[in-house]
Amino acid sequence: MFWASYYLAALAIVLAWPVPIALSRAKWPVRSPFTAMVLWQAIALAGGLSMIGAMLTWGLEPLGDNLVSALHGLWNILLDRSPATTLGLVHVFALSTAVLLGIHLVFTLLLTYYRIRRARRRHRGMLTLLSSPSDTRPATVVISHPTPVAYCLPGGARSVTVLSDGLLEMLSDEELSAVLIHEKAHLSQHHHLLLWAFAAWRAALPWLPTSQLAQQSVNELIEMLADDEALRTVKPETLIRAVAIVGTGAQPADGGLQSSALKGRDASLLAGPEEHERLGTVRRLSRLLTPLPPLPAWQRTAVLIIAALLLTVPTTLLIAPGML
Repeated sequence: MFWASYYLAALAIVLAWPVPIALSRAKWPVRSPFTAMVLWQAIALAGGLSMIGAMLTWGLEPLGDNLVSALHGLWNILLDRSPATTLGLVHVFALSTAVLLGIHLVFTLLLTYYRIRRARRRHRGMLTLLSSPSDTRPATVVISHPTPVAYCLPGGARSVTVLSDGLLEMLSDEELSAVLIHEKAHLSQHHHLLLWAFAAWRAALPWLPTSQLAQQSVNELIEMLADDEALRTVKPETLIRAVAIVGTGAQPADGGLQSSALKGRDASLLAGPEEHERLGTVRRLSRLLTPLPPLPAWQRTAVLIIAALLLTVPTTLLIAPGML
């Protein structure tokens, strides 16, 4: 397993830095948001597995030729009190790092889930006091606020879509239908689970710049997926106006959408946190105003195969290192 640890370490470095940066700057994800989303998930899972696996295989290397036999040897040392002379200080350090990193990732995932659930519970309580159910739309509540607001609050059977009366005054019936379809797509496609996973990744590894890039990219991709669902029912120009109103809080001026989208298309990834939501709206509008052809089937298949390999390679290196 000696060489497997180096292969895993190299893979972890590649997936932690150059690959996410390249993917966040690529132009093709807007042509197939679902495929890009699958690839982002594979990068995150394979990166975490490789980081832990590199330390684990390095630490267990003196105890066996593969993970199963090495873990059996470690079991004998820990419980059967077999001699531990084969394990040096560096191997103990590597094993400890692998265990602590694994615990840290799992704990952060659970802690993030707890915090999200608690925040949603508080939010739902405030909505109970400050909103009223819609008379014509099921699972929809309306809050009294002049700013156009639309979002969904996941909660299984208790999931609701929240609208402001300011939004209702600004949108036509067709535009409101586009907004509702968009928000309900977030719920039906369980986008909140993806947001949870990538928020946990960023919280667990805040020192890793690409964890922020991944979260921002995934946020934009789920909006594009919901836009695509809305486009199955409403006209593109209807969705464009709805997105512009919700995103800017005002009626769009004639000709203003195109120039705004063009200015924001090449916005820097170094923008501050307060700018990312605005830039995300601009990129959505740019995608809707100047639609690109869908990614060809063979390219989507190739990306999905790459995603599968990203998960297969570290798993194989862990279980059967001699095969690679």
